[in-house]
Amino acid sequence: MNISEILTMVSKAEEFDQIKVREEELPELDDLLCECQLPIGGGVENNYGKVNVLLQTYISRGSVDSFSLISDLSYIAQNAARIVRALFEMALRQHHPTLTDKLLTLSKCLEKRLWPLSHPLRQLSELPSNILNRLEEHNLTVDRLRDMSKDEIGHLIRHVALGEKVRQASLYIPSIILEAFVQPITRTVLRVRVSITPDFCWTDRLHGSVGEPWWIWVEDPANDHMYHSESILLLKKQVLTKDPQQLVFTIPIFEPLPSQYYIHACSDRWLGAEAICPINFQHLILPERHPPHTELLFLQPLPVTVLKNPLYQDLYRFTHFNPIQTQIFHTLYYTDCNVLLGAPTGSGKTVAAEIAIFRLFNEQPDAKAVYIAPLKALVRERVDDWKIRIEHNLGKRVLELTGDVSPDMRTIAKADVIVTTPEKWDGVSRSWQNRSYVQKVSLLIIDEIHLLGEDRGPVLEVIVSRTNFISSHTERPMRIVGLSTALANARDLADWLGIQQMGLFNFRPSVRPVPLEVHINGFPGQHYCPRMAVMNKPAFQAIKTHSPKKPVLIFVSSRRQTRLTALDLIAFLAAEDNPKQWLHMEETQMDHVISAVNEPNLKLTLAFGIGLHHAGLHERDRRTAEELFVNCKIQVLIATSTLAWGVNFPAHLVIVKGTEYFDGKTHRYVDFPITDVLQMMGRAGRPQFDDQGKAVILVHDKKKDFYKKFLYEPFPVESRSCFSLS
Repeated sequence: MNISEILTMVSKAEEFDQIKVREEELPELDDLLCECQLPIGGGVENNYGKVNVLLQTYISRGSVDSFSLISDLSYIAQNAARIVRALFEMALRQHHPTLTDKLLTLSKCLEKRLWPLSHPLRQLSELPSNILNRLEEHNLTVDRLRDMSKDEIGHLIRHVALGEKVRQASLYIPSIILEAFVQPITRTVLRVRVSITPDFCWTDRLHGSVGEPWWIWVEDPANDHMYHSESILLLKKQVLTKDPQQLVFTIPIFEPLPSQYYIHACSDRWLGAEAICPINFQHLILPERHPPHTELLFLQPLPVTVLKNPLYQDLYRFTHFNPIQTQIFHTLYYTDCNVLLGAPTGSGKTVAAEIAIFRLFNEQPDAKAVYIAPLKALVRERVDDWKIRIEHNLGKRVLELTGDVSPDMRTIAKADVIVTTPEKWDGVSRSWQNRSYVQKVSLLIIDEIHLLGEDRGPVLEVIVSRTNFISSHTERPMRIVGLSTALANARDLADWLGIQQMGLFNFRPSVRPVPLEVHINGFPGQHYCPRMAVMNKPAFQAIKTHSPKKPVLIFVSSRRQTRLTALDLIAFLAAEDNPKQWLHMEETQMDHVISAVNEPNLKLTLAFGIGLHHAGLHERDRRTAEELFVNCKIQVLIATSTLAWGVNFPAHLVIVKGTEYFDGKTHRYVDFPITDVLQMMGRAGRPQFDDQGKAVILVHDKKKDFYKKFLYEPFPVESRSCFSLS
């Protein structure tokens, strides 16, 4: 469909049915018809012909004399711009790149009152019309003008004095430089990193004081299909500093590989402001087909007595290990080989780490174990637990080593188990020649090792490489135990860690002690906050359907969203027969608890059985909300995403309300890493109480297919050292 056909279609819109063709207007309409740029079917005798003529007259900046035509022209121009913009968003949602491009162009034509073939500098209204006509005669594009000197431009337009002004005007037209880096995640999914660098001069008079909006989409020219689209805002500060903006997204690929895709960037406001970057697949190497997962064997669950140490046995409240722990027990407790355990969240991987530590205590009592957790909250949780169970009951010293807690070297040297973060251990182990306690480490446990593929991954890679280097120099055997979610390329990671087939256990994502039922719902809408507001009613319905009486965790992206979500849920509760159905304690008792709370929003929500949990709360308020939820006094806890990695609060139902968060560095909403979403889902299902967990993921409808794929399939882990080094 070309622009002429689009204009004809718009002219037949219902909004223009009341436009009448008057007898006295026909002579003027015939004159206007002769000046139209595009052919008009049906003539001016029909109302849609009249609408088309007036639309083209409006874009051409033509003048009309009749008062009735002036009135009709104003009405048509206002409505046509709105209709074309709506058609553009429909085409964008239907993934038609060619039609999307033409509709966006026509929308800008109506806003700027220019045709697509007009010179882009006509949008500035700074240059005389005769100069603009000469630029069009010589076909001097904006890019050519930028490459020319002021003297060359002056001679071509036969006005030397205006050469500098024309060149400066060309620099005001928004322009960007696109660079794309592609990385195949699997044989069917490609991760694309796009670097967008502004390449124009900013002036508030033309560009405003905030930013320039752009549209980015990836299209397959062979099939005329769009695989990804999103809008971005190039901020004034980025343009002035020429600071590149980074986009990361995934698109599907198919075998046989297509010749190429195109990344198409188009300004939302300026005609002639666009850029295209080809993605060539000629030398793309797809990953190997991944070997099958470790099958969970039907084994008799091992009793804790197999530890053959009453002190170890007394640490556990349960009598038997779960099926995954049973299958890996012999490798962990009776061998010293490296182990990679890939299993879904909630499978009891921490117990696996403890079994490896017990092996170290038995075989090398003087050696040290280092447990690396990705977050300080996880380190704190592990230390609090092991201080009681390992230090108090076994007499082994457990030490926390983070940015907040830095004990002296003598204290570290006396510790048997060091619990730390990757960055802290990286700093400590760098001076291993001068620190004897680093050389005494014989067991390195890395929790959440799948985070190798995230931004902090290079630190973990350096730690593993340095650990092997230290081991080879000190000739002291070093055991590495990696704990992870289910992986797609576990064999690659195992080879890098030096793990043989005996030490590799990579179970399916579906292998959980408590089976998980996942529901994924997509929601339309370009803007984040209205989309989050639309999700509140479905979240309320999900609680009513899946967990009317059992604990519910709702994950949101920000402190503000915890408050807004809670207030909306309270509004929905007010329409119920029992508004306080989520409060499972006497109201008088809750009033006593609320009197000690400082946060006013938390005071309001607790009365309805809803807790809030985020970093902005006072420590005492946060502890109050935690204790009420763990003891099932309140049914719903609304938390920011960091809680997924922090303290372990399992619930029957987990709702992930939106999978994006606002990144202050790039000033835009970006997706959570898939590992974070999996971690949130992993909180669903309480092994002691539930025979099934429920997770409801509420996402932007564009991302629904991606999450449907990777929430049910294992995710591959790829090194990020190359990006860190560059």
